[in-house]
Amino acid sequence: MRFLGVFAKYWTPGRVKTRLGRTVGDDAAAELHRSFVLTTLRRLSTSADQRRLFFAPADCEQQLRAETPDAWALRAQCDGDLGRRMEAFFTACFDERAERVVLVGSDSPNLPTEYVEQSFAALTNHDIVIGPTEDGGYYLIGARIRTPPIFAGVHWGTPTVWSDTMQRIADSGLIHHELPMWYDIDFYDDMQRMWGDHQSDLSPLPADLADLIRRHLAG
Repeated sequence: MRFLGVFAKYWTPGRVKTRLGRTVGDDAAAELHRSFVLTTLRRLSTSADQRRLFFAPADCEQQLRAETPDAWALRAQCDGDLGRRMEAFFTACFDERAERVVLVGSDSPNLPTEYVEQSFAALTNHDIVIGPTEDGGYYLIGARIRTPPIFAGVHWGTPTVWSDTMQRIADSGLIHHELPMWYDIDFYDDMQRMWGDHQSDLSPLPADLADLIRRHLAG
């Protein structure tokens, strides 16, 4: 059985997209983050056999449930750093008898959906699948059969996340498949790039998100 997870924070101003908020303001950054999360969930609502939104903070479940598409079950993230929380996600999925598990974030709402499908296909004959971002991190991580021992000792939030993780994969003797490079929307320039990719049809956006991006770029 294939499980797909999305990690996301609730869209409280000042607590999400803070780097983008330095340019557009905290309220606008939170509005954009909300649209990124909901766009990601809608676009991936037919992917996999089971879908889970793992959210934070835990006391925002009621607000999230009101807006989350029915295709997604909600689960609160555990405490700890990102590595601890991702490890717990994979463990929970495998405890539910998953055979292939893929996790993405909500920072790439224009991520080609075919990359997610490619990740599940790659897990038929690879232990790990991973999609690199241009800032030294990754936008997707997947595993089969068991939780991979690759989340400890990583310097989260730094440009060494990718290299740290690749070293953990090598040390564990795991066979991995690398997906195409993509990018997160963390800064104003990233939003401009996403808009350019939309206009050139390289990565089209749904109409509501496109309107929101256009409004904030114009402002």
